[in-house]
Amino acid sequence: MKIKIRPLQDRIVVRPLEAEEKSAGGILLPDTAKEKPQQGEVLAVGPGKYIAERGDRVPPALKPGDKVFYGRYAGTEVRVEGEELKILETKDVLAKLD
Repeated sequence: MKIKIRPLQDRIVVRPLEAEEKSAGGILLPDTAKEKPQQGEVLAVGPGKYIAERGDRVPPALKPGDKVFYGRYAGTEVRVEGEELKILETKDVLAKLD
């Protein structure tokens, strides 16, 4: 899917994965009890951070399609074409799933 948003600098756009509908014991959770998702799929990646002293950019270590874990309250939530997305700095990404 092509999205109409392009992150700047060392930012990435992530589609959060859905929160669990049931608890470990099988109890259905209402929306207010669900935890915020902490993993998602990278949709778009910025060109990288500009280092003025060197005069070049450091490319990000992520690419579209990567699955990542990020901090619970990291980033900014945005709505693009009716879809909830997050814009994160690459430093907010904790790990990449293989």
